[in-house]
Amino acid sequence: MSSPKHPFTSFWTNIRSGRLTTTFTVLGALSVGVLAGSLLTGRVHGAEQKASDAKPLTIPSPVTLSNGFSTIVKQVEPAVVNINTESTPKPASKRRGGRNMPVPNGGDDDDQQNDMQDFFNKFFGGQNPNGDGDATGGTRRALGSGFIVDQRGYIITNNHVVDKADHIYVKLSSDPENPLDPGRPATVVGTDKDTDIAVIKIDPKGMTLPTVKLGNSDGPQVGDWVLAIGSPFGLSHTVSAGIISAKNRSIDEGPDANGVSKNQFQRFIQTDAAINPGNSGGPLVDMSGSVIGMNTAIYTQSAGSEGVGFAMPSNILINVYNMLIGPSHKVTRGSIGIQFQANQSSAVGRMYGFANGGVMVSAVTPNMPAAKAGLQPNDIIVTIDGKPVKDGDELVSIISAKTPGSTVKIGYLRNGKQESAEVGIADRAKLFDDLDKSDSSNNAPDDSDAGQAGQAKLGITVSAVPAPMASKLGLKNGGVVVTAVRPGSFADEVGLTRTAVITEINRHAVTDVSSYRSIVSNLKSGDDVVFVVRAQTGGGSNFIGGTLP
Repeated sequence: MSSPKHPFTSFWTNIRSGRLTTTFTVLGALSVGVLAGSLLTGRVHGAEQKASDAKPLTIPSPVTLSNGFSTIVKQVEPAVVNINTESTPKPASKRRGGRNMPVPNGGDDDDQQNDMQDFFNKFFGGQNPNGDGDATGGTRRALGSGFIVDQRGYIITNNHVVDKADHIYVKLSSDPENPLDPGRPATVVGTDKDTDIAVIKIDPKGMTLPTVKLGNSDGPQVGDWVLAIGSPFGLSHTVSAGIISAKNRSIDEGPDANGVSKNQFQRFIQTDAAINPGNSGGPLVDMSGSVIGMNTAIYTQSAGSEGVGFAMPSNILINVYNMLIGPSHKVTRGSIGIQFQANQSSAVGRMYGFANGGVMVSAVTPNMPAAKAGLQPNDIIVTIDGKPVKDGDELVSIISAKTPGSTVKIGYLRNGKQESAEVGIADRAKLFDDLDKSDSSNNAPDDSDAGQAGQAKLGITVSAVPAPMASKLGLKNGGVVVTAVRPGSFADEVGLTRTAVITEINRHAVTDVSSYRSIVSNLKSGDDVVFVVRAQTGGGSNFIGGTLP
C-alpha cells in the first residue's frame, strides 16, 4: 500500500504533468485577492478620517397597504385574551373511558399511552416540557388563549386549557406586559369535555370589554383565507394566516370502555394557518372579521405546527355556550339508549342489506327508550322523522340535538322488513353514568389449541368460551373465543383480536367449536366474511368484516 502524498509532492507532480500554468494561476489569484483585501482595508481606514459626502437616510411616512388582514386583526385582537393557569398535580389514578389524548407539554402519565401519541397532540398551552414545576409535585403553570364574547366578562376557551387548574388568570390585550402580574382572576362557568369547550368569566370592574363577532361556520368554504390569533409559546397577540384545508374533519381516537367513540361530537375545521402550543382556545377568523372556529388541536410529529390544525366550528361553540351559561351550567344531549359501531366494513353493509346507508344497532340498553319501543340488536336504523340516516355520525348529530322528553319516529329494517317506532329521548349523560357503574372486568380465556379450522383461511385459533366469561356476557346460544391471531392474516387486517367472542359468521350462528369449523370450511377466496362479536360491556355486538383474499 503506497504512502499518502505530501501536498508539495502533488504540487511538483503538477509541474511535471504540464499543469504548472493552472496551478500558478490559482495561486496568483489568491495572492491578488489578499493584496486587494489589504489595499481596500487601507482605503476604508483612511476614509474614516474625512467627512463623508453621503446623504443621511430618513424614515419615510407610514403607508397603509391594501392588505385586509391588518384591518381584521385590529377588529378582533382586542377581544383575544391570554390565559394563565396554575395547578398542583394530584396523585395519578386509573380512569375508564373519557379522553385519552397525548399532550406534548405535560399532563397525566396515563393520558400519554394512546396509540396516536406520536402524531396527534392536544394543546395544553405553553407548558414547560419539563412540567414547569418540580418533580415532587410543585405548582405547574400553563398558557392558553381565549376570546371575550360578552362585555360582562364571559370568555370561551378550550376545556383542556382550564381543566384541573386550581387558579385561572386572564390578561387582556390592553393590560401591561408585566411578568410579575399573572392577570385577572377568572372562574369557570361551565365545561363540556365532549366538545372540549369551556366558558370562564372575569370581573370587568366597570370596564367596557371588547368582544368578538361570532360567525356561521357553515358559510366559509375550503380554500377561503383565515387568520389564527393567540399566544403560541406564551407570545401573546400572535397572528398567522392560512386557508381552510377541509371541513367536518373527525379525528378517530377509538372507542371508550363502553365501545362509544370518544370524540363523536367533534367535527373540526382544518386549517394550515400556523398554530402551536398556546394557541389553544384562540379564535379562527374569516375575512369578514367573524370568528368561525376555536383553535383546538394539531396533527404533528414534532409537537409544533406542520400546517395541519383543527378548530371547533363556531356553530358548535354557540350551541354549547348557550347551554353552559344556563341555570344548570352543563350540556344536555339526547339519547335513545343504543350502541353501534362507528366504522364498519362495506362487507357488513352488503351482508346485512344496508350498503346504501343506515346504522346497525349493536346493543340496546335495558329500560331505555329504544328498548321500550322494541328496538333490538341487528336492527338497521334507516330514517329519523322520515329523513334518511346516512351513517352513525348523522344519527348522533340528530338525536343528541333533541330535548330529553321529546320523541322521534325511527324507521328501521329487521330481517329485511321495514318497521317503524315512536322512540322517546332520554338524557345521554344519565345513560352513560349508569353504564359507567356497570362491571367492566374481563375474564380472559384459557389459551387453548382447540379449533384450528380457521388458522389457515382466517388466521385465528378459537376455543370454547370459559363459563365465567359466558355468564358475564350473558351468552345464551354459545359461541367461541379467539385465543390467537396470526399477524398479517385476514383476521388481523379486519381488526379481530384475541379474547373476541364470536357468536355469528355470515348470519350463521356460532354455538361451539364444531359449528365454527363447519361455517369456516365453506368459505372461499372472494367471499365477504362478517363476524358478529359480543361486546364486553352493554350486552350488544360489534360487526367486523372484510373480503377474504
